[in-house]
Amino acid sequence: MPELKALPIAARAAECPFDPAPELREMLHEDELRRIKVPSPLLGEFEAVAVTRYDDARSLLSDDRLLTGQSLPTQPGNLLSYDGAEHSRLRRMLTGFFTTKRARALRPMIDDVVASRLDALAAAGPGTDLVQAFCAPIPTQVICELLGVPYADREDFRHRAEVALDVNATREEQIQKATDMQAYMAGLVARHRDEPGDNLLGGIVRDHGDELTDIELMGIGNMLLIAGHETITSMLAVAIALLLQHPDQLAIVRDEPSAVDGAVEELLRYCTPATILPRQAAASMCVRGQQIEEGERVVVSILAANRDPRGTGRDLDRLDVRRPPQPHMAFGHGPHQCLGQQLARTELRAALPALFARFPTLRLAVPADEVDYKTTALVFGVRTLPVAW
Repeated sequence: MPELKALPIAARAAECPFDPAPELREMLHEDELRRIKVPSPLLGEFEAVAVTRYDDARSLLSDDRLLTGQSLPTQPGNLLSYDGAEHSRLRRMLTGFFTTKRARALRPMIDDVVASRLDALAAAGPGTDLVQAFCAPIPTQVICELLGVPYADREDFRHRAEVALDVNATREEQIQKATDMQAYMAGLVARHRDEPGDNLLGGIVRDHGDELTDIELMGIGNMLLIAGHETITSMLAVAIALLLQHPDQLAIVRDEPSAVDGAVEELLRYCTPATILPRQAAASMCVRGQQIEEGERVVVSILAANRDPRGTGRDLDRLDVRRPPQPHMAFGHGPHQCLGQQLARTELRAALPALFARFPTLRLAVPADEVDYKTTALVFGVRTLPVAW
């Protein structure tokens, strides 16, 4: 048997971080599923079946024999640590807070947050790091208000989340940050147990507090806090960086309100902030006549699947914000599909056109190839985004 090759966890092209790495493109056109080595600071390097095609990814992510809870270290309360009935039990407690209707109801608050950040940008101008001044504050303030987390604590929990999602961090660093996050959330849970606030954590305590342990509540809180600010911060930053390099596409987002919803879907598909989804087979299963054995690990490349012309259309390596809606898996698929996807869409729809309308001369303050992308993080993003106007 040939030696397995290691595939970097991000697997993005060196010359263009928005594109899949050459190895992923090769696998898209291979009939045989490839086994690879995947580096992981928490699990160590592990062998896995790589799935790149769109239809294969959809099929596997919908299959209840492919588990997420066995593919990652267990974190009580974190939905990614559960499958089946237990996952459904916990998810049902949260879905009411993340419906399309609830996201629409939050739009006025989100618009206010965006407007305040734009005012701050204008006052500080004529140049800044847009990650720190715009992309991070918006989802951070929104999730703080939604969860009932003090906004004053933002720098500490943002730093902890960044370490937790960095595959280059050591196991010791990640364990320490996880411990710090648990201690922080324990204090918040205790406060909401004593006096439930008018927010998501308070609502969960009121409605389901007798069904959940404090450890589970802490896991739910940390999961939502990390996912609710880090992923949207990353998506906002990479979307802005991309559009600034495609002024014709930026103009559509800025000037055509009817195109914004479709543009956000295209940006999500093209950027794909969550690059891979790890799973483990609880039973033997077959994909295109090929066997995945019980206990084998599987990594689904969302980045490759979203560029697979077999599944989602032609010319998918070209950004086209007027493209007819294409199915994509930027939020995953199946029972573990992102709980907060409607909130994420609402924030992107509010922030992107407002930024470009307020600052029509916005431009990168560094050459495009010097933008510092997070290509080694579990969530693709930008460390800093220097701009001027």
